[in-house]
Amino acid sequence: MFSRIGEAIYESEAVAKTSDFTVGLEIEMQRIDEAGNLSQEPYPAGIGDEQTNPWITNDFLETMSETVTPSAKHSLDAMHYLYRLNNCLRSALAPGEMLWPLSMPPRLPEDKSKLVLAKMGPKKEAYLKEWAKRHGYSQGTPCGAHLSLSIDQHVIDLVLQKFPDYFSDERAVRNHLYTVVAQGFVRYRWLLTYLFGASPVAEAGYFDKDDFLAHPLRSIRQSKYGFGTKFKGDYTNLTAYINRIEEGVKQGILTSNYEFHGPVRFKGNRNLKDLPKKGIEYLELRMLDLDPSSSVGIRTGTVRFIRLLASYFIMHPAMKESEVTPLLDKANQMNQITAAEEPTAPSRYQATALAIIRHLEHYANQIQLGPEYSEILEDFEDRVVNPMTTPSVRLLNYVQDGSLEEYALRRARRYQRAALETLHPFRGFEDGRIYTADELRKELAW
Repeated sequence: MFSRIGEAIYESEAVAKTSDFTVGLEIEMQRIDEAGNLSQEPYPAGIGDEQTNPWITNDFLETMSETVTPSAKHSLDAMHYLYRLNNCLRSALAPGEMLWPLSMPPRLPEDKSKLVLAKMGPKKEAYLKEWAKRHGYSQGTPCGAHLSLSIDQHVIDLVLQKFPDYFSDERAVRNHLYTVVAQGFVRYRWLLTYLFGASPVAEAGYFDKDDFLAHPLRSIRQSKYGFGTKFKGDYTNLTAYINRIEEGVKQGILTSNYEFHGPVRFKGNRNLKDLPKKGIEYLELRMLDLDPSSSVGIRTGTVRFIRLLASYFIMHPAMKESEVTPLLDKANQMNQITAAEEPTAPSRYQATALAIIRHLEHYANQIQLGPEYSEILEDFEDRVVNPMTTPSVRLLNYVQDGSLEEYALRRARRYQRAALETLHPFRGFEDGRIYTADELRKELAW
């Protein structure tokens, strides 16, 4: 059943526009040496300056490379940009350097203070030092795939036109739609953890000597043992979202609003307090492990699935404001349970997961999406029915003495060789040029 907004969009024959999100990708990967240690090499000179190049930069550690694509209208374009930037980074690495393909880091030294924090300027470095002091170095090292989603302007204009008594202006429409989509992703984050969790074990040094896991997990990164701050956001509405983060800073739980690392972040104005003035401009989704079966850490089918989910959330009834907090609290618990499950066991929420996938199949047919979406949903239904087909279990096949190092190095070498064999890698950052998004799109389109 569509919501009133969904019905208006459907009747206006604009439902296809709800999946036409503009997509941006951010992929984190650790630089390593041939032996599987974190690299001792500096930020690669062939990709400019880490403090000024917004497209290939560092995050937390000096070895944690972050590749950022310009936004794209289509999933394939976003993936094309990512492949070209990933090859650009790889071709600039020092001899013997590679990119670690797993979310959990390679082996870490016993003395974590020897790890070099990202050299991103005095202000950022001070923040990173304080963060490491509060949370420990290990919890800053897991890498992931982040997606940014921006709703098609035609959808926003249409909703404003159809509901002038409900929305005062375009900003109000954007805030409402983005909040609904954010709530949907937080509510079903556990399903993404099941489908895409790919961090069943940790390498030596990640846990302290007295800490250990009783068994492999679906996703260490998405569990309580994973990345950093566990501060819970409030997604009831934009005002509640901002107030919750500011309260966290005021109480000293967060060092700054930048430290809020929830599964979804509202993005727009850089200053959180100014976000209400212009409204939410896009969402940042932060709940995906790296996919080691892809050289760039994510697959096109995953991006398409995320876009389908977002479209589904726009078209269907939103949660009542009074229900948001209890429902999302329950969803967070479900995510922790899912992340910590034995990977080879069926999900505790298998029946619910199957119901969601089948709803999505019905929806995809209803709005006449292409056969590629049917194939994706069939594949994910198989993953729900048979946990042995999930990424985390596939990785368990390669675990030796509790480690995935041999597998990761084999993949890293293969991906590095392939990148170095690229005939015309993008080298536009060598002279330190800073590209706008439009300029970079044109360069990467070759």
